[in-house]
Amino acid sequence: MKATADNIRLQFNEHDRPEITLSLHLSRRQALETVAELKAVLEKGKQLSVTIEQHRKRRSLDSNAYLWVLLSKMAAVLNTTKDELYLIMLERYGVFTHIVVKPEVVERVKQEWRTVRELGEVTINGKTGIQLQCYFGSSTYNTKEMSVLIDGVVSECQELGIETLPPDELESLKALWGEEA
Repeated sequence: MKATADNIRLQFNEHDRPEITLSLHLSRRQALETVAELKAVLEKGKQLSVTIEQHRKRRSLDSNAYLWVLLSKMAAVLNTTKDELYLIMLERYGVFTHIVVKPEVVERVKQEWRTVRELGEVTINGKTGIQLQCYFGSSTYNTKEMSVLIDGVVSECQELGIETLPPDELESLKALWGEEA
């Protein structure tokens, strides 16, 4: 079950175990069907995994499609591939984190991230490590992060004389970025 909630209440049952009540954005039929399915799992002696976290709007699939259209146009002008440009754009406009790893696992870490920049050797508590700047793939981006990436790519396209959406259409597309993917 996946849903959004706009209210939460905590109470304790007769065994002093916490019970959480959520007000979900589901129709009555959806709620009844889903709860019946979940009860069936419990009746088989199995448990349910539950995760409750802040809801974040995700970028729309349209924004992702538009990103790749722009990268394809840029690739044609720059005589490269859209995949290579994607990695370059991630480094310019993307989201990253810094990590320090043992020298012998640098290559393995590079295989796990979309793109990685080696920043050099560091010593922490007398041990030598390699500091890496690791970039997340855009599929993990929230609306704001995707907006920054696309704005950067649009700007670079315009510098290359590549046609992009008119500002009003770009704004319409941005409005869709908050829709569920």
